[in-house]
Amino acid sequence: MVDVGRAAERGREVSSRVSEEGAGWSCTRIGTFRDLLPGREPFSWLDLRTIWRSRNEVLAALFGDPSGQVRAQWTAAQRERGVDPSFRIPVDVGPEFSFLLLGDTGEGDSSQYAVVPGMLRIGEGTAFAVVASDVVYPTGSGNEYEDKFFRPYQDYPAPIYAVPGNHDWYDGLGGFMRVFCDTPAPKGFNPAPSGLRGLLWSRPEPIDEARLARARERRSGPGQRAVQPAPYWAIETPSLVLVGVDTGIRGDIDAEQTAWLREVSRDPRPKVLITGKPIYTRNEYKPSRLAGGGTVDDIVTDPAHNYVAAIGGDVHNYQRFPIRVGERTVQYIVAGGSGAFMHATHTIPRVTVAGLHEDDYRCYPLRGDSLSFYSRLYSDRLRMRWLYLTPAESAALMSKRIGNTPVRDIPPVPITRRMRWAARILGGWPMPLRLPVGRTFHRYLSELSDWDTPPFFKSFLHVSVTPETLRIRCFAATGCLPQEVEPPLEDEIAIPLV
Repeated sequence: MVDVGRAAERGREVSSRVSEEGAGWSCTRIGTFRDLLPGREPFSWLDLRTIWRSRNEVLAALFGDPSGQVRAQWTAAQRERGVDPSFRIPVDVGPEFSFLLLGDTGEGDSSQYAVVPGMLRIGEGTAFAVVASDVVYPTGSGNEYEDKFFRPYQDYPAPIYAVPGNHDWYDGLGGFMRVFCDTPAPKGFNPAPSGLRGLLWSRPEPIDEARLARARERRSGPGQRAVQPAPYWAIETPSLVLVGVDTGIRGDIDAEQTAWLREVSRDPRPKVLITGKPIYTRNEYKPSRLAGGGTVDDIVTDPAHNYVAAIGGDVHNYQRFPIRVGERTVQYIVAGGSGAFMHATHTIPRVTVAGLHEDDYRCYPLRGDSLSFYSRLYSDRLRMRWLYLTPAESAALMSKRIGNTPVRDIPPVPITRRMRWAARILGGWPMPLRLPVGRTFHRYLSELSDWDTPPFFKSFLHVSVTPETLRIRCFAATGCLPQEVEPPLEDEIAIPLV
């Protein structure tokens, strides 16, 4: 069994915070992940068919999110089947254990599979894993779970639980419930809303049960099979309670789930919230509304509930916000970097949200690496060589813009007019007259692009629990062989539980 403490020490020495090599910039040996790939052509985010299949996101924004009503049909059916009405998941762990957490995994291509070797190495001996948001892209279809869930994680020997993301909801949660709760759609189930919204709503495709049965065989070993009671749940252990909430398409919580969340939060043990939508991301606060008033964060920040961390997917990178709440600090973490295209960090401004100082904020990839990566991607695609910014140039630009010291040592780099204009086009430097051109370009083109060559800047969490301490480590996956052998440690926090 791997000694995670020693692996973390080695990982800290080879991370992107130390060197360009640790970020994967000098990758000459591709990792073994390519041997795991299914061999099918992955979908493209720039394909109009993909955008059309994902139209429920736009419809929910325009006409309202029906997730609450649809979720009620699923939970009612589950209670009729006799599941524990408190939606608890029994796990056989002692007061000391560890688990993995991945977010936004299911693209089924190189960016997902590149995470697997390091995850399996660091995950040796973990009791279970959790996927936070978007298990399967683009529409959560039950027919796509083989290559996007069962195949990549077939060698992980422990159970895997999940909370759905917005993409898992595009088929009315049918694929998610069939795989994770082992339940078909209830009689008379109708995920489409009424009215004009219903006429345009994307319907789920029927699940090929024979195909799904074959896919399940990839994770049919002793201890691998996990059946959870609902799309939201509580894992109770002697030292900690993990509370998973289902934020639907737009992030709001329905009345039934709100009542459940309030009840489970009364348990006096320390808790970690796992959610499909992060509460803090970039320099923004998104607390998720509760039916009847209040927010999910109101529950997290109530000292009587004893939440020590809130971890959310949906945003495809890693971020950590240690927010002071009264006399204590709650760690708010974005952990959506385990498989989908990378959401840029170089467009994140200097962090000031909730009074947090920029120096206490953490992100992966580093802003400079994010800017350099996208400059390389688009200098090649647009055949504009002047657009490319080296990692050192990008780090200097980001340090100047944010007003901090570069995270890793870089040589003195003079900032030229060419560098500034390249960064402007990619959303990493202010445009003259505050024109939104760079950010618009990046939001609607760069972030919807994907790539199949390292470095990938993916990440996953290893969480260890003792009665006294919760330790969260963020490990990186670049797709390069050295980072598979020794996964870089990009961040670590120890949270006292006593």
